[in-house]
Amino acid sequence: MNTPPSPLGAEQPDGSSVRIGALVPLTRPGWVEAGRHLLAGLELAVGDVNDTGGIAGRPLELVVRDTAADPQKAEAAVDELARLGVAAVVGEYHSVVARAAAARADALGLPFLCSSAVLDALTDRPTPWVARLAPAQSRSWQIYADFLLGAGHSHIAVAADPSVYWTSGARILRDRLAPRGGTVTEFDMRVLTPTVLCDALVDHRATALLLLVGHPEPAVPIVKSVRRDKRVADIAIGAPAGQPEFAEWAALLGDDSTAVPFLRYLPERLSPLGTQVEAALRTRLAGAPSFVAFEGYDTVTVLTDVLRSHGTDRARIAGSWPDISVEGTRGRIQFTRTPGISVWQWAWPPVQVVDRDPAQPDRFRILHTG
Repeated sequence: MNTPPSPLGAEQPDGSSVRIGALVPLTRPGWVEAGRHLLAGLELAVGDVNDTGGIAGRPLELVVRDTAADPQKAEAAVDELARLGVAAVVGEYHSVVARAAAARADALGLPFLCSSAVLDALTDRPTPWVARLAPAQSRSWQIYADFLLGAGHSHIAVAADPSVYWTSGARILRDRLAPRGGTVTEFDMRVLTPTVLCDALVDHRATALLLLVGHPEPAVPIVKSVRRDKRVADIAIGAPAGQPEFAEWAALLGDDSTAVPFLRYLPERLSPLGTQVEAALRTRLAGAPSFVAFEGYDTVTVLTDVLRSHGTDRARIAGSWPDISVEGTRGRIQFTRTPGISVWQWAWPPVQVVDRDPAQPDRFRILHTG
């Protein structure tokens, strides 16, 4: 493994804090609520680590940088954090942003533990520097496709905002559905308004419409238009990327926020650690924590185990990914090399398809597990 000499000795003398960088979307156009939950999980875990002795007696410090869903900002943040002497970088929610950060971390020889982004091709080439906690998109979206088929939906319409992430998702759905006679028809929301989309759906045979678009725009206006158009009243709406997970979705859509299935990365029952963390996160967030908050907590849990057993040298941290076996909030975390995935991957986190219950919008119903 080729790496420049670690600057940690100069930047973090004995007795100083052990710093880890955190990439989080905290301003628009980033998904701010997801960023807030991710940061809450990271910060809670750092506090718990420091309450139990830190890293060999040294406090763990989180150095946070806002990516605002901008790949260039993420790259610049990775450069800055490397200069500051962080032992590793963690976080990020948006796949395209995480991909830029991963490429830069790989080039610099800086360990990056990605918390939440799912894009399969997180790097163009296999790298020893990057590991990921979230499931790869190919796995989770295949599970979502299986759910659609099981619910009787084989002809799917997709409201798409073309990007690497959304295009990859549509391809995964199409590849999973096609061998079973299913179809996926995409509608480009760069050129269609929600009203025109409804017109197009009238002539389409789809029984389900999937939102492969940003939140809140244009996802929220699309849902409102479809739910109010009697011509397409029977069409089901889905959002595999997880928009309905967050309270903002329910606040903006009210009753229309329910019965929109999405992917969530939680087990049916949390472990004792998960239950304890859930209670603490609920207090910190003044509401129910999303799966993203648990991803944040698990990220620091994994990295703490590495730092305590291997120290702060970057090359040793990256070399430890295959040796990790840590109990997280959602199960035991271990990293492997997975076919088609260029980074060290937790194979696999729990995956659920859930929706908000029409009878009780703040309650989630588990519809399918994988």
